[in-house]
Amino acid sequence: MQFYHSKLLNSLTGLTHAFTTKYSGNLAFHVGDNPLTVEANHERLAQKLQYKKETLIHMEQIHSCDVSIVTKEDNFHMPRTCDALVTNKKNTPLMVMVADCSPILFYDKINKVIAVAHAGRQGAFKNIVHNTIFKMTHNFNTKAENILVSVGASIGVCCYEVGEEIYKEAMELRLGFCIEKREDSYYLNIHKILKKQLLACGILSTHIDISHECTKCNSNIYYSYRAKQKTGRFAGIIFLN
Repeated sequence: MQFYHSKLLNSLTGLTHAFTTKYSGNLAFHVGDNPLTVEANHERLAQKLQYKKETLIHMEQIHSCDVSIVTKEDNFHMPRTCDALVTNKKNTPLMVMVADCSPILFYDKINKVIAVAHAGRQGAFKNIVHNTIFKMTHNFNTKAENILVSVGASIGVCCYEVGEEIYKEAMELRLGFCIEKREDSYYLNIHKILKKQLLACGILSTHIDISHECTKCNSNIYYSYRAKQKTGRFAGIIFLN
């Protein structure tokens, strides 16, 4: 089992996090794999990171900007339909699954609050970053300047070709800065959007860590929908301990 860690979060005590890879196995139940195999992958990950699989909270992700606060009703077998989760509960791992979208981990180092968010094109255009930070600040007294944010591997502007309708939508949303035009094609830079949104929310630039590994370019390491539509999901995971 292989995963990597954010330099920003790696040295902190009382916090465990990781971004998985293909070598950790597919972690999604909705992509056609045998559910027993997927559950076994979760079990191995739980053992490796030292948490109980049943305590893991993941999501049924729908490319929305909906953010949920974890409650005692949430559990491994009943994922919440949303695209971000927030909690201050210890020993409650939060997971976001991706295959080209950006997996985002948040950590309030003062109040000990964590969050995960799923930001593909729709999540970025809808500013799920803002909604996640809003939930943290209004429900847990978090201050933006105390939040550390790590964005895992995702599809890069090198490979994220989009059609003219997406270009027009970006322009309407005043996100033209995230579009690169090469000959007659448009390419989307999600990293630029996320960084601008994080800074606008008050996150310090020194508290932002964005991986620039492209999942399609590195589809031998990461699951990539653009490389192969029928594919698994890797994940970002974070928990307080």
